[in-house]
Amino acid sequence: MEILKYTHSGLRWVVLALLIGAIINAITGKSRTYEKKDKMLNLFAMVFLHIQLLLGLVLYFTSENVVFKAGWMKVEKFRFYGMEHILMMVIAIVLVTIGRKKAENHTEPAKKFKTITLWYTIALLIIIAAIPWPFREALGGKWF
Repeated sequence: MEILKYTHSGLRWVVLALLIGAIINAITGKSRTYEKKDKMLNLFAMVFLHIQLLLGLVLYFTSENVVFKAGWMKVEKFRFYGMEHILMMVIAIVLVTIGRKKAENHTEPAKKFKTITLWYTIALLIIIAAIPWPFREALGGKWF
């Protein structure tokens, strides 16, 4: 199960890079046409988020960090992994999925880019808040 945890942890960097790349692409692309490469970047960001979700769900049901026993909500680590992390990540994934679909439904390139910028940025901020960073010592987070 350790390999799954390291895969999930390491894949976060790919997800963050894809999301940031999609956001920067959308911000800089407002004055040009919406091309296949734009669509694919947005799609890959969404797909990798969904892969992260699947890995995270396996971890959710197998990890020692998710414990549902009396008083688990009073323990920061158990509350974070058992409720906060998964809830915020699912919300972020839903936002990216909705944002991508809304963008694809627009006919004007500028509206597509604006939609991606808005929805992906909100999702990125939620994801950054939900990652167990190493400086959050009580959560036992690591860089990889």
